[in-house]
Amino acid sequence: MIGGDGWAYDIGFGGIDHVLASGEDVNMLVMDNEVYSNTGGQTSKATPTSAIAKFAASGKYVSKKDLGMMAMSYGNVYVAQIALGANQAQTIKAIEEAEKFPGPSLIIAYTPCIVHGLIGGMGNALKETKEAVESGYWSLYRFNPSLAEKGKNPMSLDYKKPAFADMKDFMLTQTRFTSLFKANPTVADHLFDKTVNDAKIRFYNYARLSGQEEKIRAKLEKE
Repeated sequence: MIGGDGWAYDIGFGGIDHVLASGEDVNMLVMDNEVYSNTGGQTSKATPTSAIAKFAASGKYVSKKDLGMMAMSYGNVYVAQIALGANQAQTIKAIEEAEKFPGPSLIIAYTPCIVHGLIGGMGNALKETKEAVESGYWSLYRFNPSLAEKGKNPMSLDYKKPAFADMKDFMLTQTRFTSLFKANPTVADHLFDKTVNDAKIRFYNYARLSGQEEKIRAKLEKE
């Protein structure tokens, strides 16, 4: 099954949850561009804090829904976040593992979109994807319950050195964020800080699941 974030995070979430809870061997791929693209770019539960979208002209104030973490809570669902332009090997590995996993699997892929308003246009989509991961805006991981059955940690954090200090610069390469900064710099500063903090919280939650939070946190904070 393949769908967008509007389907997976919002309108069809009840169905997604039902499939995940069923335990059936169903593979799902979510193309996450963080807005309702098919209906004009409205804000959705996948839209990050501070992004401007239809029905959120002054920026979004609520944090992005963590679909992957919700799916992991079942304990018997394969879950991964990927970004093709940032790490092709990790993308291929996640898809292979999901295919082999004897149960439901959910892969969430970072998907640049024209609504993001990239400086230089969609020709820079791969660059945006790479910078999304490097800045910590988007985390790469794989959660494979099959490893737990072998006495191993099921969580693999596949990018451990995000430069959170660069995230605001990454955001300012996209109209969905710069529009808010031009309209209301004070609000933008506050919401940009919240966006960075939200990303840090998610990242360290994943690091904790991988059993490496203390080590990773000490290294990043030292740098």
